[in-house]
Amino acid sequence: MMSAIKMKRVLTTPALIAFGLAYMVPLGIFTTYGEVTVVSNGHLPVAYIITLAMIFFTALSYCRMANKLPIAGSAYTYVQRTFGGKAGFLVGWAQILDYLFLPILNYLVLGIYLHELYDSIPAYVYVLASIIGVSVLNYLGIKLINWANITLNFFQALFIVLFIILTLTNVHLTPETMLKPISVTTDDFSGLFSGAAILCLAFLGFDAIATLAEESNDAKKTLPRAIIGTVLIAGCIFLVVSYCAHLAYPQWTDFVDNKDTASLDVMRKVDSISHLTSILGKYGNDFMYNFFQTAYLTGVFASTMTAQTSVSRIFYAMGREGVLPKQIFYKIHPRFRTPYLSIIFVSCFSLLSLVLDLSLVVSMISFGALVAFTFVNLCVIKSYLSGTKKTVPMLLKYGLMPAIGVSLSLWLWTSLEATAMTVGLIWLVIGFCYLLYLTRCFTKSLPSIDHTELDSIIKD
Repeated sequence: MMSAIKMKRVLTTPALIAFGLAYMVPLGIFTTYGEVTVVSNGHLPVAYIITLAMIFFTALSYCRMANKLPIAGSAYTYVQRTFGGKAGFLVGWAQILDYLFLPILNYLVLGIYLHELYDSIPAYVYVLASIIGVSVLNYLGIKLINWANITLNFFQALFIVLFIILTLTNVHLTPETMLKPISVTTDDFSGLFSGAAILCLAFLGFDAIATLAEESNDAKKTLPRAIIGTVLIAGCIFLVVSYCAHLAYPQWTDFVDNKDTASLDVMRKVDSISHLTSILGKYGNDFMYNFFQTAYLTGVFASTMTAQTSVSRIFYAMGREGVLPKQIFYKIHPRFRTPYLSIIFVSCFSLLSLVLDLSLVVSMISFGALVAFTFVNLCVIKSYLSGTKKTVPMLLKYGLMPAIGVSLSLWLWTSLEATAMTVGLIWLVIGFCYLLYLTRCFTKSLPSIDHTELDSIIKD
């Protein structure tokens, strides 16, 4: 039976792009700045160019599937409808690692950073306050989340613009200094590709846009545009900011022994060369250093909101199918039109951020994302090429390009740490056991919505 209450279709392409950027955190570039700068021998902008080229193939596959199946659920829905319920369930189960643990990661970061800034208040107080704030915003509706995303993205954009202006107007630019960050030799290739593997995780979030299919206006058009737009805008931001950072602080070898704090060193350098004290007086001392920390934390908060939004929609899709309890996950609030019980469940699960380790959470996110990337590319090949007369353009568009996406995703698996593989495989084993329970050891089919309801959702 189809739910009488549906989610509001209020999101346009710009709103979806704002959602995707908030999920990805534009200032997240500085999270891995020191590590990848050292690995790439001071050529971080080139590593971002390689990463953007790699991720673009998978982004195109998400566009193809979002156009074909514009319903909530993202990779779970695509695989479920292309390869069947069992494969879809396992991919959805793996995908939960990505979406369910990203809010936890962000809560941990917020607690750690805010406690560092104001150590008189315990970190767990910041974590609990963030969980409550994010949950209330999600509960009240996607429109409120949309406006919050736009506001917080604007704050990050303001910092980025000021950072670029201060760098370009205060660094002595010569052809040599301008070319140094992008001038590579054959000896740099190995480090560049290793760095690109790390940076791919900075693009996680474009796929989250697909979870909002049932809250988007004309989803078949807006979703693909927003996915590609988000990837290109984020790629340009990462590229330009990393380039300017190298101009401001070209001595990348200084970061070898302090990779984790490299971004703060860059901010101090910008403060020293921009002479803001002559304009702002005492407020100019460490202005960019403090502005960076504030903008970064607001970005993390925005990412937390969008991450909780996405995972609650995946649970909603799985609840509608019946693979998760419908009485909990397939419920829409009559007034706010949000999957409110899913939101409450995610909030309760996020309390694990009070006890989990940061590195473990990061590992679990990476595993789930790469499972989803691999199978969405495979979905394009099967759904577009099966049972049709194949032409050369079709083979290139729906065969070769997603096949490249599969290959690159599999290659990225080699960059995962052993901990990520171990935890991820254990999670999949738990999911497989639950699948055995749902199907009574494969003696019955998984529950699923019928084609009439599916067609109604797509045409709505």
